[in-house]
Amino acid sequence: MLIRTRKSWQLTDNDVTPRALYANRRQIMAGGAAAIAAALTGCARRENEDNGGAKSGLTLDYTKTDYRPLDPELAPIEAVRGYNNFYEFGLDKGDPARHAHRMIIDPWSVEVNGLIDKPGIYGVEDLVDFGALEERIYRLRCVEAWSMVIPWIGVPLASILEKVGPQSGARYVAFESAVQPENMPGVRARNLDYPYVEGLRLDEAMNPLTLIAVGLYGEVLMNQNGAPLRLVVPWKYGFKSIKSIVRISLVESQPPTTWNGIQPREYGFYANVNPNVDHPRWSQASERVVGQGPIARRDTDMFNGYGEEVAHLYAGMDLTEHY
Repeated sequence: MLIRTRKSWQLTDNDVTPRALYANRRQIMAGGAAAIAAALTGCARRENEDNGGAKSGLTLDYTKTDYRPLDPELAPIEAVRGYNNFYEFGLDKGDPARHAHRMIIDPWSVEVNGLIDKPGIYGVEDLVDFGALEERIYRLRCVEAWSMVIPWIGVPLASILEKVGPQSGARYVAFESAVQPENMPGVRARNLDYPYVEGLRLDEAMNPLTLIAVGLYGEVLMNQNGAPLRLVVPWKYGFKSIKSIVRISLVESQPPTTWNGIQPREYGFYANVNPNVDHPRWSQASERVVGQGPIARRDTDMFNGYGEEVAHLYAGMDLTEHY
């Protein structure tokens, strides 16, 4: 856990969310980390009646960091469950909630390969230290000029990469999502080229802010939110947060990414939140805050407000060119 002097934009736990929202979120699960890991996939698959997601009684035990959003308003959990981009299940933002219960997430494994010392096929519990989960209250900023503040639960991606031993030639981390055509209507419709792929530079991946999420709002991830493992990079646009990860590769050259491949003029590899660079079809200077009313807007912050932690990663780069 990082120990830092609180910044002006960092809030206390009481500032962030009403106690009643998830007051019992720190209950320790009987049976320890192994039971939590097993429940992560089992409960999510079995109990999918709530908008196509995983509704279980599971409460994840975690410790807290002091990373906080720029305002105290959490998105309503109904919005987080029902307003998603997950094109494997359809193009409409309500499609994932309607169809994601079909995705099979038990069993689940992740292939980790490339320039590492310990390549192999890993189970979720092999990659994620469930005894060291943290809550990170981050803003998900989407390129369509909307945002929502969500309490994610997970572990730093760096902790996973350190387990597999990056080699000296590794400069990038590539990610790949699951493809289940029989369970994913968007895959059958070929609305994108699948599998969905994403990538980070290695120093971005190792930054303490970068999270592999396994839960939100004190519960395991729902299918439509990217169960059982998804990436959360809070200073980047939401399309960088690849869901339902099945492959992680450490590579020497910049890997292809789905949206950059489809329309490179609109979606850069870096995808850093930059209010000074407009999307060709809309302004990025402000954003609609989901869950705070139809006209609630706020000014967009450079790097989503995390410039102090990440701006040094891009020193000397032209951020209007490397967007």
